[in-house]
Amino acid sequence: MTARILVVDDQPNIVDLLETVLSFHGFVVDTAGTGAAALALAAEHRPDLVLLDVMLPDGDGREVCRRLRAGGCDAGVVFLTARDARQDLITGLAYGGDDWITKPFDVEVLLARLRAVLRRTRAAAAPDPVLRYADVELDQDTLTVRRAGAAVQLSPTELKLLRYFLQNPGRVLSRAELLRAVWEYDLDSNVVDTYVGYVRRKLDRHGPSLIVTHRGFGYALRAGQP
Repeated sequence: MTARILVVDDQPNIVDLLETVLSFHGFVVDTAGTGAAALALAAEHRPDLVLLDVMLPDGDGREVCRRLRAGGCDAGVVFLTARDARQDLITGLAYGGDDWITKPFDVEVLLARLRAVLRRTRAAAAPDPVLRYADVELDQDTLTVRRAGAAVQLSPTELKLLRYFLQNPGRVLSRAELLRAVWEYDLDSNVVDTYVGYVRRKLDRHGPSLIVTHRGFGYALRAGQP
């Protein structure tokens, strides 16, 4: 997936260089010359990485980074700085930065460090493939199920049914909703009751019952029921 990079610097020659180099290497590039513009663009486009000058016309880039983090931005942040004072760099990282590049910079080194930050931040942002509820775990990558550490063998349809329960814990799910989500049709059918029974029995071999019947309404995945 193509990464989007927001370049924030008030020096047109640096912005032009970075935009040209990053675009050539396949990145989508947005640019801003002030901290205010950077915050607005980040909110609009949600970049994967922000390349952020420390000294901006309207303030300190480290404060811009702090405000990005406070606003929920989880993009990688790499500072561009003419300073190389150790305390300045430590402060930048404390404000939420991931790395820094000192001006003047080598383009190949900059690209390598940007890619390294993208790998780290994208890995951190990747959703957990394992769905969990009580002592039940379903790994969506390997399609394996465990309860209380014991393997539970389910058919493909049973897996789809359990996954929907795990995605909606505590909710009472009607038969019609389960038909649409698992079998992808709307006709009423006893197939739901049959497969809920299959999944329930296989889970119940390893612990207390988790799938609760609400007569006249449907089923719910709920721990601690009698």
